[in-house]
Amino acid sequence: MARRLRFNGTGSGGGSCPAVHEDLDTGEVIVHGPRLTDPETLAQLQHLGEDEVPIVVPRNTLIDFGPKDRDEEPRLIDTAAFSRMFEKFQHSAWHLEMRRGYAVDRADGTYEKFVRGEEFEWDMDSSWSRTITAKTKDGAYVGRVRIVDDPPTEGQRYLLAFAEKNAALGEEVGSMWRSDAERVNLPNEDFWIFDSHIVALLHFDDDDVLTGVELITEPARVNQYNRVRDVAQHYATPFREFVAELAAKE
Repeated sequence: MARRLRFNGTGSGGGSCPAVHEDLDTGEVIVHGPRLTDPETLAQLQHLGEDEVPIVVPRNTLIDFGPKDRDEEPRLIDTAAFSRMFEKFQHSAWHLEMRRGYAVDRADGTYEKFVRGEEFEWDMDSSWSRTITAKTKDGAYVGRVRIVDDPPTEGQRYLLAFAEKNAALGEEVGSMWRSDAERVNLPNEDFWIFDSHIVALLHFDDDDVLTGVELITEPARVNQYNRVRDVAQHYATPFREFVAELAAKE
């Protein structure tokens, strides 16, 4: 079925290209203009797919004729697409963990052994482990700050132990008391930030099951989450130090 397009305008005095159209049903923007062909310039482009054609558009054309209304509809992806984001990020991935427990942890065979106080070994050859290890060995940064209740929940105690595996994969892990998180106004949201420009806001049901992921790319909103990351990293305690303080406290 053909798209229903609206011609928004052109930056050309002659009325040809480059021009901007908008899909009236999906809100997608279609731009056409001179094709970029210089090999050295093309080599600098990131995430250019085999079926994609780069074009050159004057900045003012996008400013003048691009959509002015902010898209308020959430952009949702499924968990499979979310998993692929860990394979595609380039330089950094960071997670704020606000929940008191996660269903995915309780489904892991190590969880019950941990609760019973039995010995176990972390699986360092899982798909997740291989992906993160490859990223960190290649120089990418992966980190997280975990919010902990006082006293910690069972799930949070498990994650304090799990942090040893995170560290072995090359991650930077910090912990922070919930009262401190509230004091510095961290939002009660669980999210990942990829390459400082894509936020994946995680949605859970009452049983701590991940039900969906909302992507946020609008620059002003992304900057708000980047600020949250900076605050959390500043006030968090390295997890081993946090565990030692918790043991002394108890």
